[in-house]
Amino acid sequence: MRVPLTVNDFLYRAEAVNANAVAVVDEPSQPGAPVQTTTYADLLMRIRAWQAGLDALGVGEGERVAVVSHNAARLLELMYAVPSSGRICVPVNFRLRAEEVGYIVRHSGASALFVDPELDEPLKTVQARHRFVLGGETDEHVMRFDVAPRTWSDPQEDATATINYTSGTTARPKGVQITHRNIWVNAMSLGIHLRLWERDVYLHTLPMFHANGWGLPYPLAGLGAKQVVLRKVDGAEVLRRVDEHGVTVMCGAPAVWNAVLDAAATWDGDVPGRGRVRIVCAGAPPPTRMIQRIDEELGWEFLQIYGLTETSPIVTFNRARAADTALPARERARRLGRAGAPALGVQVKISDLGEVLVRSNVVLDRYWANPDATSEALASGWFHTGDGGTIDDEGYLTISDRKKDVIITGGENVSSIEVEDCISQLAEVTEVAVIGVPDEKWGETIKALVVRTPGAEIGEQDIVAHCRQRLAGFKAPTTVEFRDAIPRTATGKVQKFRLREPYWAGRQRGVN
Repeated sequence: MRVPLTVNDFLYRAEAVNANAVAVVDEPSQPGAPVQTTTYADLLMRIRAWQAGLDALGVGEGERVAVVSHNAARLLELMYAVPSSGRICVPVNFRLRAEEVGYIVRHSGASALFVDPELDEPLKTVQARHRFVLGGETDEHVMRFDVAPRTWSDPQEDATATINYTSGTTARPKGVQITHRNIWVNAMSLGIHLRLWERDVYLHTLPMFHANGWGLPYPLAGLGAKQVVLRKVDGAEVLRRVDEHGVTVMCGAPAVWNAVLDAAATWDGDVPGRGRVRIVCAGAPPPTRMIQRIDEELGWEFLQIYGLTETSPIVTFNRARAADTALPARERARRLGRAGAPALGVQVKISDLGEVLVRSNVVLDRYWANPDATSEALASGWFHTGDGGTIDDEGYLTISDRKKDVIITGGENVSSIEVEDCISQLAEVTEVAVIGVPDEKWGETIKALVVRTPGAEIGEQDIVAHCRQRLAGFKAPTTVEFRDAIPRTATGKVQKFRLREPYWAGRQRGVN
């Protein structure tokens, strides 16, 4: 017997086994607003109301539904409702500017667009056939609680469930087509490696749009675990929710855990969750000192994964082994700083050129409307990550360099080419190269190396302001260094790893 693996499986089990369990705890952003607590039975009722509403709007199977939102219960509902009805969900980074969001909506061909209330005004120029503001407007005009939705006519595990846009080596983002099978396999792998169970309480410190919240909303629903929504990351608010809700699992980039460490220094009383909380770190290789501080100052278990949007996202997993308890604290932290061993069902190898290659059922189907990028990424039956790395004699991967021209700052991917393209629009700039340099808080930060046109007097703040007006804030350079020339190879290419070398001197790897 062969039954298609779809996201519906997680929702079916949530309703059949854990209907009365708390599904979502959502604390609204407005002070004084009541906390919204939803059971899995309520959640499934709302999911069906979304689907019936999309039916009424004429949004058919295979059509794209884009959502731009901070973490919120309604975003979570749409991440379940859209793919489980045979449609395709397009979660969009809420930090992007209107022009960037507009490109994604147009490129994906989204027929419906849902926008967070806080983002309605900044994104007024972004339109689709159907555009709604999440909250009262969608509850009143879209969701249909009075009729049953149409069921997905022909469920297929190879159907695209989501399109997740990622900054890559081009100025325009690429749409990663993630299938139901991708999501299903990633969910099961994560569930096993994280040892998830129904008594877990998960805090959404990770933006849900990031690789579908790393795929965790699906196994959490299937197991009936409680999910607590955190709209915006704040170290003290993370600690408060850990204390109030009994949180046991969280995910995030190193910047999140640095914020928690800072907040813990002024926390009144014992740090909550000691010996109970396990955190998953990804998005950038974490500093050894940070890992050690999490153990010593918080008493939380540190886990690390390596992955990409194109891999749903889990590729490797790192958890301290029993034998590691006898090691000195710094050595334990150093070992946890490795990207990890291949996750269940994943094959990893290093190419002759030192690039990390991946083969697994979690690898993307293709890039949306981009066959050339698809062929390049999946050449020879392996996914080419664009990251440089090594595998040690224990089978553990360490990321040593980034061959793609991508900077990861605070867990956000930034295309250096996109930033260069923006700066190059200035008439006062002749040449520019954008690189990532080490930063204690963000892991990496963006530096622009600029050659001015003869006689130009443009300054650092002029360039930074120009970028902030046209790009998402996190994409703007934090520093600008003016040079007489940008060194190139005999064929005219800029070798960015050479440009990065002076800033990373004395470190074990050339990326954070």
